[in-house]
Amino acid sequence: MSLLEVRDLTVRFGGLIALNDVSFDVHEGEILSVIGPNGAGKTTLFNVITGFGRPTAGRILYRGASLVGRATHAISELGIIRTFQKTTVFPEISVLEGTLTGLHRSVRAGAWDIVSNSRRKRAEDAALRTAALDLLAFTGIADKAQTLSRQLSYGEQRLLEIAVGLAAKPALFLLDEPASGMNGDETARVRTLIRAVRDRGVTILLVEHNMNVVMEISDRIVVLDHGVRIADGTPEAIQRNPDVIRAYLGEGYTRAGARRRP
Repeated sequence: MSLLEVRDLTVRFGGLIALNDVSFDVHEGEILSVIGPNGAGKTTLFNVITGFGRPTAGRILYRGASLVGRATHAISELGIIRTFQKTTVFPEISVLEGTLTGLHRSVRAGAWDIVSNSRRKRAEDAALRTAALDLLAFTGIADKAQTLSRQLSYGEQRLLEIAVGLAAKPALFLLDEPASGMNGDETARVRTLIRAVRDRGVTILLVEHNMNVVMEISDRIVVLDHGVRIADGTPEAIQRNPDVIRAYLGEGYTRAGARRRP
């Protein structure tokens, strides 16, 4: 079943065509990766899906309802949550406090509860704290709960971003280069985590340049080149596709070769 439908999507910036008549589906419960060389239109695609940009033409449907023209906060309220290429943690608050910010969709206490610090408010605060700690344990950084976010390593900051995103209870989670800049151990950790997130029932749309990650965890892959979709298929089919090899993977690409790429 299609959770997200992208149909005939075109985005122009003046004379530049960032996306040109792109169509694909994201099926519920899958990990779908979008790959392509720099300038292929991947970030533009994420931006228009999440309301940070508007398409020139085309449709984006989530559970059959149009996303085009909706504000970013309205899209996130539907359960569409994203991370960004660059880390976006709050540097001067603790890891636990940062994760709590992602739980805003779960807050039910009203203004009077907050002013009076009612029993309901205290109970909700305790429940949210427990939920945040559970997410930090799930992402593997529970031991850093009281650490300032800026004191985390780069890889740990990426894991914190995922924890904050999960706190918002996504149904569709857009991950923008989650393994970027990571060493081998950190990459293996995030690869395992992404699978675990999907196993929790979260559909994942992934942009990633690390082909080891993409080929090992994706159910399907969409390939963009200069804003055009040139392929859509399983990892095995994508690795054999001559258009993809010429545009992105390289003539010497094999699955074994992918594992040797940095």
